[in-house]
Amino acid sequence: MKIIADKNIPYLKGIADQFGDVVYLDGAAFTHEAIKDADTLIVRTVARFDERNLKDTNVKLICSATIGYDHIDTAYCDSHNIAWRNAPGCNSGSVKQYIVSSLILISRKLGFDLKDKTIGIVGVGNVGKQVAKACEVLGMKVLLNDPPRQRAEHGDRFVSLDTIKDEADIITFHTPLEKEGKDKTYHLADDLFFNTLKKSPVIINLARGGIVDTQAIKKAIAGNKISGAIIDCWENEPDIDLGYMNMVDIATPHIAGYSADGKANATRMSLESLAAFYGMDTAPIADIIAPMPDSSTLDMDKYIGGDNRVYDAILDTYNPMDDFNRLMAAPETFKQLRNNYPLRREYSAYSLLNATQEEAVLFDSLK
Repeated sequence: MKIIADKNIPYLKGIADQFGDVVYLDGAAFTHEAIKDADTLIVRTVARFDERNLKDTNVKLICSATIGYDHIDTAYCDSHNIAWRNAPGCNSGSVKQYIVSSLILISRKLGFDLKDKTIGIVGVGNVGKQVAKACEVLGMKVLLNDPPRQRAEHGDRFVSLDTIKDEADIITFHTPLEKEGKDKTYHLADDLFFNTLKKSPVIINLARGGIVDTQAIKKAIAGNKISGAIIDCWENEPDIDLGYMNMVDIATPHIAGYSADGKANATRMSLESLAAFYGMDTAPIADIIAPMPDSSTLDMDKYIGGDNRVYDAILDTYNPMDDFNRLMAAPETFKQLRNNYPLRREYSAYSLLNATQEEAVLFDSLK
């Protein structure tokens, strides 16, 4: 079997080669000519797969090592007997870690206690559910909005988007990007959205850039309709709006889901999909193991003079300001910052030393 894989997918080399003959390419190099003889593609979101590069190829399976699949023309694939698989939930723990650290940072910057705030979560899939649990651990009131789930599950678990606009101090988006239909999310946060907010919330977008209308949020920031913005996903990546970048509180190059754990999960899931499709042995996949951090023990006694020792420990596992500073220093390297990201470990890789019982319980509850 011939496999063509994105060379920037971590932990793939040496493992994928046990399933077939693998050619590793840059994501932008998945042209029709390059992939026409491949049986399987293992890809990321940086390349689009549709009739233009799939027509008259030998491709039978596309495995995307991502939770999203809007870079795959699924209708074309379905009608041309090309199977496609994604990796739902692979990076939910990583996004949770990013948002917890970001909430700590923004609360300190704006001078509020997270326990006094209400967060509205728009999109409650694998990622949104993890974010909701983490926010509950932090003592926040959580509002959930997910129209497709609400229709399927009924009950009073979910609230309307209008309720979130009325009551939330922080609004975070975790939906897929849908450009049409009754669950359209493209430019969900548009001029009308921002102009009808009752409070002045912090806006967080860790999902897809197109969910937030760039021009609308710039006007909202300038007009003080929102009190802050944490943006990891941008329209027109990697050529992002630099004026927008300079207006937000935390700007990062689409890396919220880029933990070592999330990447290892995505690579495992892609190879599991490949093995299941072709009826192959999955044993080699067990060798995909995320490396341990340089120091996996966080000594609480070193956090002296802070307002919350466990918050300081959380930021030691991951501080988005490091990624913010790298992007602000060289925004033209957006793509390189993604492709050469220094993968971080999630909470499960760490343990606390000299922690109080309350601190240990809070930290362990985030794992």
